[in-house]
Amino acid sequence: MSNWKGIRYLLGILLALPLLGCSSVGQNDAPKAQPKPEPASLILATPLQVSYQSELALARLGQMLSEMELTKEQRAELFYERAVVFDKVGLRSLARLDFTRALREKPDFAEAYNFIGVYLVQQQNYDEAYEAFDSALELAPDYDYAYLNRGIALYYGNRSDLAAADIKRFYEAQPEDPYRQLWLFMAEAKLDQGKARRNLRERFNSGHDDNWNWDLVRLYLGDINPTQLMGNVVKGVKDNRELAERLCETYFYLGKLELAKGNRKEAISYFKLALANNVYDFIEHRYSLLELELMSRKKQSGADANAKKQASI
Repeated sequence: MSNWKGIRYLLGILLALPLLGCSSVGQNDAPKAQPKPEPASLILATPLQVSYQSELALARLGQMLSEMELTKEQRAELFYERAVVFDKVGLRSLARLDFTRALREKPDFAEAYNFIGVYLVQQQNYDEAYEAFDSALELAPDYDYAYLNRGIALYYGNRSDLAAADIKRFYEAQPEDPYRQLWLFMAEAKLDQGKARRNLRERFNSGHDDNWNWDLVRLYLGDINPTQLMGNVVKGVKDNRELAERLCETYFYLGKLELAKGNRKEAISYFKLALANNVYDFIEHRYSLLELELMSRKKQSGADANAKKQASI
């Protein structure tokens, strides 16, 4: 294929393929009810693996970039698409390199700035992350996910009022989304726990359905407990990938809830369980790792402070 139309056609076929392997959940390996430990019954999925389709997509995209005559914009798009695949399979250093290359070829690439910002948040480089998200929003003022990601950067950077404002804008674009309600609650809770809970109740009452993910909101409202949540999370699961994705989300929000209660050990366990599913491109996977790093740093800081205190006695 020598023209760009042919390239786009082939690229569309490659990227339409599943990027992560998923094996069906058969009758014998379907999730079963577990004995009831505390604080909740645990369910495990087989960690997602890199699929043949993902490897093929990466090989083909690399071949296009190295062998075809392309304009700067075409190269930028191919770098971006390859970076997205790298990100989905957990090769984040390679992904970030390709997002940077995409920006070098096309400096007004808002989506690439957004991804770069996410990586900077994970590295706790908050000021640089804000700049990346600002650039994305200057180029695309209605880019909803750049507001979410900048809001999360502000949330972890302890700029709670600005975080709540950004995430509220993200929520207002789709108020019927339970995840948007949860992130807005977590941002608002840093400002006023009681008011945040009242707001969450009001938003939940204004519209929800029977989809399983609304149970995450019910958990935060205290309408169900963790054991009830885990009993419902497997309902309607079609295959292992869907189970892994649900568990990644569920364990992250359980971890955040336990952390808010001051239950550090339980939170650590939940964040590790969220990571164990290998759903690399989910926001819950990204920030489970950050939560663990933040807790580890806080523990080390406490140990260092205690050591200095003992030394001065």
